[in-house]
Amino acid sequence: RDKKLLAHVPYQKVIIPEPYQRTIVDYHRKEAAGTIVIDTDARYLYYVMADKKAIRYGVTVGEEALVWSGISKVGRKEEWPTWTPTADIKRRLGAVVPSFVGPGPHNPMGARGLYMYQGNKDTLYRIHGTNQPEFIGSAISSGCIRMTNEDVIDLFNRTKMGATVVVLAAGQ
Repeated sequence: RDKKLLAHVPYQKVIIPEPYQRTIVDYHRKEAAGTIVIDTDARYLYYVMADKKAIRYGVTVGEEALVWSGISKVGRKEEWPTWTPTADIKRRLGAVVPSFVGPGPHNPMGARGLYMYQGNKDTLYRIHGTNQPEFIGSAISSGCIRMTNEDVIDLFNRTKMGATVVVLAAGQ
């Protein structure tokens, strides 16, 4: 299903700049394996592995005024999620934003969604795919963390429900 949907995307296929391509790197922080750490300043998401290694993915992060930081858990995982924009997004972006977008490669949520929760409360922030891969490495989202669809599928398959997500504040 993924190969079929991603073979005919309604957006231009782009080559992600090398610094933002998925790679395994040395990891110096102390988080446990299976933790997701997002460095919003550098525009990287790290999936922590054993032996002081991590998979580093390039991401799009929120615009400065819309960045969320803190510690959360993966409270829900969805394949090819739907998108219902929040009232705030509709207010900021106006009439160009539809009230609902069904699943598929045209959807701004892309191929997968990891929903961040604090306790039992949905933060409304997500790690998700994108229909705008050309913006990987930028700070333009409404606060969510966007990944290429191929990268979010890889992360989704590695991430367990309840995994810790650490979003570093600017300057951290």
